[in-house]
Amino acid sequence: MTSTAAQPIINTDLVLLDIDVEGGGKQTVIDRLVNRLADAGRTNDTDGLIAAAMAREEQSATGLPGGIAIPHCRSPYVDTASIGFARLNPAVDFGAPDGPADLAFLIAAPEAGGAEHMKLLSSLARALVRKDFVESLRNAKTPGEVVELVDGVVNATPEKPRPAAEPATAAVKTLVAVTACPTGIAHTYMAADSLVAAAKKAGATLHVETQGSSGSTPLSAAIIAEADAVIFATDVGVKDRQRFAGKPVVASGVKRAINEPDKMVAEALAAAADPAAARVQGDASSPAAAAAPAGGVGWGTRLRQILLTGVSYMIPFVAAGGLLIALGFLFAGYGIANKPEGQSDSLGKIIATTNSLTKLPPGGFVQYLGAVLFTIGSLAFFFLIPALAGYISFAIADRPGIAPGFTAGYLAATLGGGFIGGIVGGLIAGFTALWISRINVPRWARGLMPVVIIPLFASLIVGLLMFMLLGRPLAAITSGLTNWLGGLTGTSVILLGIVLGLMMCFDLGGPVNKAAYAFATAGLNVADPASLRIMAAVMAAGMVPPLAMALASTVRPGLFTEPERENGRAAWLLGASFISEGAIPFAAADPLRVIPSMMFGGAITGALIMAFDVTLKAPHGGIFVFFAIGHLAWFLVALAVGTVAGALAVIAAKEFIKPSLNAEDAPAMAAA
Repeated sequence: MTSTAAQPIINTDLVLLDIDVEGGGKQTVIDRLVNRLADAGRTNDTDGLIAAAMAREEQSATGLPGGIAIPHCRSPYVDTASIGFARLNPAVDFGAPDGPADLAFLIAAPEAGGAEHMKLLSSLARALVRKDFVESLRNAKTPGEVVELVDGVVNATPEKPRPAAEPATAAVKTLVAVTACPTGIAHTYMAADSLVAAAKKAGATLHVETQGSSGSTPLSAAIIAEADAVIFATDVGVKDRQRFAGKPVVASGVKRAINEPDKMVAEALAAAADPAAARVQGDASSPAAAAAPAGGVGWGTRLRQILLTGVSYMIPFVAAGGLLIALGFLFAGYGIANKPEGQSDSLGKIIATTNSLTKLPPGGFVQYLGAVLFTIGSLAFFFLIPALAGYISFAIADRPGIAPGFTAGYLAATLGGGFIGGIVGGLIAGFTALWISRINVPRWARGLMPVVIIPLFASLIVGLLMFMLLGRPLAAITSGLTNWLGGLTGTSVILLGIVLGLMMCFDLGGPVNKAAYAFATAGLNVADPASLRIMAAVMAAGMVPPLAMALASTVRPGLFTEPERENGRAAWLLGASFISEGAIPFAAADPLRVIPSMMFGGAITGALIMAFDVTLKAPHGGIFVFFAIGHLAWFLVALAVGTVAGALAVIAAKEFIKPSLNAEDAPAMAAA
C-alpha cells in the first residue's frame, strides 16, 4: 500500500472484527481503537487522542444512516494519518437517526496533516456512501480483507473530473453546492457524494465545491452564473459566499445532506422553479442557517449561536477599553473618572483634550498620560454595547445587518438601555434586515439591496422602534436592575456571588460563562459599587478553574497524565491572567469529575468576594490589574480559598469516584 508516510494508513493491526464492547457505548469503541493505534506506535498520547475524538463527538454525532459510524478528529497526538476499523456485535449507538452502528471507522489525522493524507481519508469517507463497499466490509472474513477493501478505495486512481462547462438542456436544471464540516475530513465529502447521487437520480446537473482539509477547487464563475439554485450543506461559514449573490438558496447542516440528500435536491429544484418563494442569497446577506431550514439547527440552538456571536465580538472592546481605563487609573488616579460640576465630560477627557505634550496639566506628564489612556479606553469601552448589538445583527443577516445593528446598539447605550437594550436592539435589527433581504425585487435592484436598501430601511425601522417605543422601557428595566443589585445586602448578595461563580466555571468560555461575563462588563461603572463587586466576583471565580487544576496536578501528579501535568504547569499563568479556558484540557478529558469540582471552587470564591465587599474597576487582566482591586488582600484570600477547595474536590473525585465508561451525557465544551 502506498502512503506519504512510512506507515500505511491502515493495516491488520488496526482492524477489530465482531467485537463486543459489553454495553460500554461509543467511548469504549473509541478507546479500543485508539489503544490499537497506540500499540502500533501511531499516537504519542492515548488519553489526549481519546479526548480529542470525544470532543468531536460532543460537537455532533458521527453516526450515519445504514449502520455506519465515523468518529474522527485532527490532533497533535497523531504523527501519521491512520484509520482504525471495528465491526461491532452487538451494534453501538453513535447517534445515527436510524439506529446503532455495526461498522465503526476511527479516522485520526495529524493537526497539520498534509494534503495527500487528507485526500486518502476523504476517499474512504466518500466510499462509505456506496452500498456495495459497506456490504463487503460486513462480509469480510479476515482483517486482511478489510485492509484490502480500504486500500482499494483510498489508493484508487482518481476519476478524471468532468468538463466544467457542460451545457444543460432547457429541461435540465443546474445546481451548485458547497459542503463543509468543522474538521473537513469526512462529512464534507460524504455530503458531496450523497448530493451528486441524489441530483443524478432527480435528473439534474450538480456541481459541488468541497471546502475540506484536502483542499478545494472553487466553482468557476461560469458554472455559478449558469446555476438555477444553490445548496449550502455546511456546519461552518461558506468561503466567498458573495459569489452566489442573487441565487435561490437551500441551506442546512452538513449531516442533512448525508441523511436526506433527495429532499435537499428536491427543495433546490423547487427553489429554482419558483425563486420568489425561496430565500435569495443577496451578496452574502444571510448565514447558511439563518432561516433554520428543516433538518438544520433548531431555533433554540440558533438563538444561542446568535447571542454568542455578539458577545464574542464584544469582548475585544471590553478587554482593550477596560485595560486602558485601568492603566489610566494607575497613572492619574481614580479621580479622573469624576465629572466636575457643570461639566458633561469626565475630568480625564477634559485634561486629555485641553492639554498636549507642550502644554501639560498641573499634575505633569504622568497625569496627562493617565488622562489620555483613560479617555482612549472610555471611548473604546463605549463601543461594547454597539458592538454587541451590531454583531448579533450580523449573525442573523450577515453584512447588511451590521449598520442597523450598530445603530440599534448606539441608541440603546445613549437611551440608557444598557446590555439588555443592546441584545433587544440587535435582534430587532438583524431580523428586520433578514426580512427585507427576502423581499423579491427586480434583478436590477438586487445589487443595491445589501449596500443601500437593507441597511437604510432596517436602520430606520429599528431606530424608530428604539426611540418611540422601546428606549424608555428598556432604560427603566436596566435602571431597575441596577438599583436592585445596588440594594442587595447580606445573604442576597452572597447568593448572587454563588450564582455568578457557578456560571463562570460551568463551561469555561462557553455560553454560560460568557453570559455571566457580559452581564458584569456591560454594567461596569466606576461610580457604582454594586457593579464593581459583580465584576470582582466574575473575574475571581473565572480564575479558579485553571488555578485549581494547576494546584491539583502539582499536589497529586499521579492522578493526571503527562500531558495534563504539562497543561497544569501552564495553567498557573493562565489562571493568574483570568483565562478560564486554561482548564478546558482537563474538563474535556474528564468532564463529570472536573466540572462540578471547578463549580464548587468558583461558587465559594464568588460568595467570599461578595461577603468581603471586594471591588474591581477593570474588566480583565487577572492579578495583573491588582491596582484596580479594592480590598486586594480579601480578593487574594477568596481566590486562594476557592482554588484550594476546587483542587481538593477534583482530587477527591479522581480518588473515590470511578469514571464512567460512557461520556455521552457529559456537558459539551463550547470554546470562546
